[in-house]
Amino acid sequence: MSFPWARHYEPKNPVMKWVDDRLPLPRFVYNAIGAGYPVPRNLNYFWNFGILAGLSLVIQIVTGIVLAMHFHSAATGAFESVNGTIMRDVNAGWFLRFAHANGASMFFIVVYIHIFRGLHYGSYKAPREMVWLLGVVIFLLMMATAFMGYVLPWGQMSFWGAQVITGFFSAIPVVGDWIRIWLLGGYAPDDAALNRFFSLHYLLPFVIAGVIILHIWALHIPGSNNPTGVEVKGEQDTIPFHPYYTAKDGFGVGVFLILFSILIFFYPDYLGHPDNYIPANPLSTPAHIVPEWYFWPFYAILRAFTADFILPAKLWGVLAMFGSILLLFFLPWLDRSPVRSANYRPMYRVAFWVLVADVLILGWCGGSPAEPVYVITSQIAAAYYFAHFLIIVPIISRIETPRPLPNSITEAVLGNEGGSRITATAATA
Repeated sequence: MSFPWARHYEPKNPVMKWVDDRLPLPRFVYNAIGAGYPVPRNLNYFWNFGILAGLSLVIQIVTGIVLAMHFHSAATGAFESVNGTIMRDVNAGWFLRFAHANGASMFFIVVYIHIFRGLHYGSYKAPREMVWLLGVVIFLLMMATAFMGYVLPWGQMSFWGAQVITGFFSAIPVVGDWIRIWLLGGYAPDDAALNRFFSLHYLLPFVIAGVIILHIWALHIPGSNNPTGVEVKGEQDTIPFHPYYTAKDGFGVGVFLILFSILIFFYPDYLGHPDNYIPANPLSTPAHIVPEWYFWPFYAILRAFTADFILPAKLWGVLAMFGSILLLFFLPWLDRSPVRSANYRPMYRVAFWVLVADVLILGWCGGSPAEPVYVITSQIAAAYYFAHFLIIVPIISRIETPRPLPNSITEAVLGNEGGSRITATAATA
């Protein structure tokens, strides 16, 4: 949002003035992430995760481009190209491979925190619905990209993960088998599937980058939300993005890179599966087939349906898995409370933390064997997940009595002193 008090770009260097007159790129950057972009003065460190998500995408694209130069997308050479050529023969190939594999995990960690921050502070509410909807699109594209990337090393878990996950499409009536054959390019994962997944895995990150541009553009129209959920009232409620939040984001980037480096150099395989270091063997099924950890909550929902009811249990599982994500598209209209932040919504705050625990339980069940105790737990947790969005949140939004909101962001930051300053300013005006 361009507030009336936003600073205007005035280049002092003749070269920059010449460039700005002909291609106003410096002005665009200044207004987007510089001193010309006023933002609420009370943003906490949870607002760092947007820039960290962007950094994660850049890391994935850069490392992915170099890895693609050495990858052999055929069933007879994919495993060797990843675990032999890249890991042993390519200069710093081991680093690029571990940075890319663990970068995907870091990307999802950052994005999950970013999503739950939006849920807690009501960033999906008007007038930011489009920001939220584009964010959910990015999340879906991330999941598709990550799944296809997990198949490429062509280890045991890669092959059987592709076999199992694509097999669920066959549960769709009439067209299910056709869709599965179309996805794989045949009746089972092989060269055709590897080529298709490799092509799409290479392409989709650039599509994600394009949607992120739309996501940021949509954010700049209403401006950023903030921990109070109160809209900006005046210049006293904002500070320039640069240097204040660029410095704050820089600190967050430093912490992120330290943790990322620890993961790469000390625990490179901690988040992976040991079976993926075994070459794919269509004749040997692993005892416990699991996707990557960031899919576990949705995998638990998929496995929660064990009995046929009108439709086959397999189809119910597929519908529930996709529905658990598509449900997020309707959240801005399911939550009708006029108050955004959970800081001022006591009932919603409790429900939010129960949801966090529920998703963690789903993740635990999704990564566990399909034994009765885990299946029953995942059924209860999956039922609560849908009840949270379809029943609990709509009811709370109608019966809850929110706490009193501050009159302005400045009052929330400075307390009574901020309120008295605003009053004095208004009286002077």
